[in-house]
Amino acid sequence: MPLALDPLLDRLLPLLADEAQPVHIVGGAVRDALLGRPGHDIDLIVPTGATALTERLARRLRLPWFALDDSRDVARIFSGDTTLDIARYRGESFAEDLRGRDFTINALALPIAGRNRADVIDHHGGLADLEAGLVRAIHAGSISDDPVRALRAARFVIQLHFNVTAETLAAVRAAGPTLPSRTSPERLRDELSRMLALATPAPAIARLDTWGLLDSVLPEVAALRGLDQSPPHHEAVLPHTLRVLRYLVEVEQVIDGGVVSAVWAEAAGRVLAPYRQRLVAHLDETLDGGVRGRLLLRWAALFHDSGKALTRTVDEAGRIRFLGHDEAGAKSTAAALNRLKFSGEDVRRVRDTVDGHMRPLLLATEGRAPSARAVYRYYRALHAAGIDVTLLALADHLATYDGPGHEGSWESLLDVAATLLEHYYEKREQTVMPVRLLNG
Repeated sequence: MPLALDPLLDRLLPLLADEAQPVHIVGGAVRDALLGRPGHDIDLIVPTGATALTERLARRLRLPWFALDDSRDVARIFSGDTTLDIARYRGESFAEDLRGRDFTINALALPIAGRNRADVIDHHGGLADLEAGLVRAIHAGSISDDPVRALRAARFVIQLHFNVTAETLAAVRAAGPTLPSRTSPERLRDELSRMLALATPAPAIARLDTWGLLDSVLPEVAALRGLDQSPPHHEAVLPHTLRVLRYLVEVEQVIDGGVVSAVWAEAAGRVLAPYRQRLVAHLDETLDGGVRGRLLLRWAALFHDSGKALTRTVDEAGRIRFLGHDEAGAKSTAAALNRLKFSGEDVRRVRDTVDGHMRPLLLATEGRAPSARAVYRYYRALHAAGIDVTLLALADHLATYDGPGHEGSWESLLDVAATLLEHYYEKREQTVMPVRLLNG
């Protein structure tokens, strides 16, 4: 049975023909090929000289490369959407390297020339676990040796639609409290970002909560657990937050031209369609650190109500209020993303989106399209984050009512969104960034 591997490997094969040492493909590239899933990350391992080999290959392929970790002898090549990492064995041998990995389904290997299922090297029962749909730690210490693997287990369960073995889940739960002290902020950031980039990010975050990991890695979000809120919200703050993530993914699908069968999608599509290409470009824009705007918008959705844990009050009539939760949430968001070592530009984009997420909803309650003055003030405060706020507001409204809501409310918000998008993309010089009367 031939495996569908990345075409870059076929380009590498003749360049490695004279290599004296063995070269193996390992990890996710093998797993995904066996599952028939597309993948864009390739990991190769060699006994020694990984960085030198990377440099030679990159030079012959005329591709950019850089050293990831000199002490561990790991380097990376970029080829379009594909990332190729080459590393020295973890341990003294090929067998030790495989045993040092996280899960059995990631401890599968292929010789560099292997292209068939029969060529797969399986020392730990990974093929059987792939067939059974199981995430299983390779040995009892796999998770405790590197606690970030607890987060990875949650991601694989959602991403692959697998189950986790009881022994592995127990190890994951035990590792949770050690995550902040034993894992670098950058690795936590990257693993959480991979979760939010999934096709279904909300179940992944929910899994962190049910497995007892959320308090350790995202305490600002965990603080929303059990926090009730008054109508028109139909659920508490944490499940509402996860529902916003679900609806945001569907809003993205409408922008991307995908099929969304929900009753609200047709009207939203009419508003977003004239700007589809420019909205896709905005979402796919890469900010500092290589983070795409789409991912930052999802981070903003996750944190948009984080200020409610800090501002909750109950008035004499029993109505629950969160006055100023947008501003408080912006501050807690910035603190969290700084802790996770996001770039300054990334932090500002997410912070501004959280800070402004109520603006379109408030404009919609006025019963008329925003004036040019209101639009100018909107973008003066939010800049490019104004687009993110507009899209987040649509998801927030849908999550609040679990659909379009009471008569006219969805239409009013769409009118506001249409006006904001029209001014940003069609009347930018007149409204958003008007020519200065005096140049100083």
